[in-house]
Amino acid sequence: MEIILEKAKIQFGLNLPFVIYKKPNATTIAGLFQKNDFLFEVIDFTEKGFVFASFDGSQTYIIPENQSERISVDYNEKETEIIQKESVLPNDSARKYFENLVSKGIQAIKNGEFSKVVLSRKETVDLVDFDWIMAFEKLANLYPSTFAYCFYHPKVGIWMGATPEQLLKVNNNSFETIALAGTQKETASKEVIWHTKEKEEQQYVTDYIVAKLEKVASEVLISAPYSIKAGSIWHIKTEISGVLNSGSSLQEIIQLLHPTPAVCGFPKDKSKAFIVENEHYDRTFYTGYLGELNSSFSADRISSHLFVNLRCMEIDFVSKHEITKVNLYMGCGITKDSVPEKEWEESINKSATMKRILDCRF
Repeated sequence: MEIILEKAKIQFGLNLPFVIYKKPNATTIAGLFQKNDFLFEVIDFTEKGFVFASFDGSQTYIIPENQSERISVDYNEKETEIIQKESVLPNDSARKYFENLVSKGIQAIKNGEFSKVVLSRKETVDLVDFDWIMAFEKLANLYPSTFAYCFYHPKVGIWMGATPEQLLKVNNNSFETIALAGTQKETASKEVIWHTKEKEEQQYVTDYIVAKLEKVASEVLISAPYSIKAGSIWHIKTEISGVLNSGSSLQEIIQLLHPTPAVCGFPKDKSKAFIVENEHYDRTFYTGYLGELNSSFSADRISSHLFVNLRCMEIDFVSKHEITKVNLYMGCGITKDSVPEKEWEESINKSATMKRILDCRF
């Protein structure tokens, strides 16, 4: 694994784009190392490489396979120790601002504007001597069942995360996706109990995805919902799979699904407009999507394997040797039964996913 991490360090020092990533429960870490600093854009989704797309769809970039060196190495898990620190919470004004935003979303739902909206916030943490390569190692170790990645382009910045949510997997004409919603912090109890709010939120996501896929698929299969843990957070998950129509394009499918109600709301257009008007910050690549696009990297056949960019952070640089600020992003699904104070607590719990890598060591 050290080979690919050292390659990433060198690439970063040369101001050249790269991505390193580990798929859920994988035994390898893969990487694409671009040989120039050109910012390639996805045009028609027939391109091959690693795609990195924004929430609003205005930025869809790719590290192309034909412009890059590909590397895959064995993943060696390390024992990770969490250093117990007193959590530093955002200030009271940040709490009040987010709770007011949630209240506004609840009122819009009650007014009939939409059924669900996902509202988010950004939290900035100041750091000294932050080792981003070690941070990626920690992500891969702490969250083995997620898609862990580190993406860098000198014209975009550096992002990393450990997302539990798959957007879409396509092999030939077969597809897989999931509906993921509902959030609950891990407790000592062995049984996870979901309330009406979380169940309704999950059903919105499932119904939306199925309705969209039925337009482009000849067969859609839906599993029963079940609980799944990502880090210290529980979610409700439903698996959706099937067979695509012969005339359906990858671009069409992605545009139908993204952004899903799990990161935007339902109906999509109205909830998205509310987000853009009221969040008062630019999500950029948070709640966008990323992953292998038409790649033959990890399989004998061409496939696409895309994930939603959740549980992520953006690293701001002052210089190549000092990283001063890390932007964390977290969002909450809002329905008519939401309680602003509880949604704030949920956002705090979600921020712990990234903060844990700042408070651990090998």
